[in-house]
Amino acid sequence: MFSTLAAFAMLWAAAFPAGDPITYAEAVAADPVIVETPAAATGSDEVLADLTPQQAALMARDPDWSARASLYHAGGGGATGNDSLGCRPIPMRTLATDPRVIPRRTKLFIRETVGMRMPDGTIHDGYWYASDTGGAIRGQRVDLYTGNGRGSMQPVMRFNQRRLTISNAGRFDGCPPAWNSASN
Repeated sequence: MFSTLAAFAMLWAAAFPAGDPITYAEAVAADPVIVETPAAATGSDEVLADLTPQQAALMARDPDWSARASLYHAGGGGATGNDSLGCRPIPMRTLATDPRVIPRRTKLFIRETVGMRMPDGTIHDGYWYASDTGGAIRGQRVDLYTGNGRGSMQPVMRFNQRRLTISNAGRFDGCPPAWNSASN
């Protein structure tokens, strides 16, 4: 008597006969769900040529941390109210960390975000501010605040669930600066 598993295996074998093995690249190309993304670019050559001396030094040195990034936004169960310092979160500036790994009030430089085009056409300078914490942010993880609504995540979506190289760019007092003020 056949078991259910054996019957299923025979049905599977009849429906999908074994042929020549295919390569990984062919399997990925045939599967519409799996999409491999290229490594994140650090920005255009034009933007990299316009780096400040501090940005160039931060790009050239070894990073202080390597952390897996996730994204959060206001609305839809994301950020609500103020961050853990009591500040209003600033889109594309506020970052949540595990304060045991990256202390709050640390000014961070994420080289992958240098040259990233923002929705308003401005170019990101790579500076983020550790002013928030999160219950799911433990260890070598960071959570990038993108703004209001799911659509605000588009500029940084390619960094979601990827490892980012992060350098300590110093400390900051008060709240993270808004985009219309100098970040350096």
